[in-house]
Amino acid sequence: MSEEVVNELNTESNASHDELIIQQHREIEREISDRIQLVGPKESLSTLESEYKNDEIYRRKVQNLYGKYESIRRTRPDGNCFFRAFGFAYLEQLINKKDEYESFRELAKKSKDKLIALSFPQFTLEDFHDVFMEVVTVVGRGGNEANEQLYKMFNEQGYSDYVVVYLRLIASAHLQEKQDFYSNFIEGNRTVVDFCHQEVEPMYKESDHIHIIALSSALNVGVRVKYMDRGEASEVMAHDFPEDVASSTANIDVHLLYRPGHYDILYPTMPNT
Repeated sequence: MSEEVVNELNTESNASHDELIIQQHREIEREISDRIQLVGPKESLSTLESEYKNDEIYRRKVQNLYGKYESIRRTRPDGNCFFRAFGFAYLEQLINKKDEYESFRELAKKSKDKLIALSFPQFTLEDFHDVFMEVVTVVGRGGNEANEQLYKMFNEQGYSDYVVVYLRLIASAHLQEKQDFYSNFIEGNRTVVDFCHQEVEPMYKESDHIHIIALSSALNVGVRVKYMDRGEASEVMAHDFPEDVASSTANIDVHLLYRPGHYDILYPTMPNT
């Protein structure tokens, strides 16, 4: 058999293998989509401990959360979990904070003009902004009705994904506005604009510290992330965003639990613990 034929067969084999991997990945995504809500109901923290009943390291870390947190709300692990968790957790907080809600609503209304000034396409942007403002308006009604409607909207793909897209655009805009600063944290030979186009704006791209810093800074919202990993320490370490939250006007309004590659929402036993 000639070398040319062998190479051709190898190429076909590799292509088939790649296609199989892609197919398996899509099947896993479909399974996740069928099994896990975009935003789940509140659950006792004990359900998380049960999940790790055979994993001593993680079980100890869940136990460390007791006293500080009482509930968890899971989000779909689809790469959008940070933005979806942030969006729901913060808007849920605003239902009972009328003054802060009005300030956020005004900021959200003006955000479209800022994005247009940064050359985001107006025609496409208006659709996302309109849906985002529709969700924000529901929050302003207050009370249980707003809470129920917000939960429903975040579990309808159309509304939920549009909110995620718009929050991604807000984070991107902030990074581009402050690109002289953020360029120091972009690895490789990419510009901040390149990074935003490749890692921030596209759906299903996972989030890292830079995404959290950008969104929390852009909206002046304090975020506390509890990091669960396989380190030997039993304490679950916390990281607050933005970096200067202690000296800023932002309160810690959003509490998230991070496990490798995924964010869920945590509910403190008392505010800001």
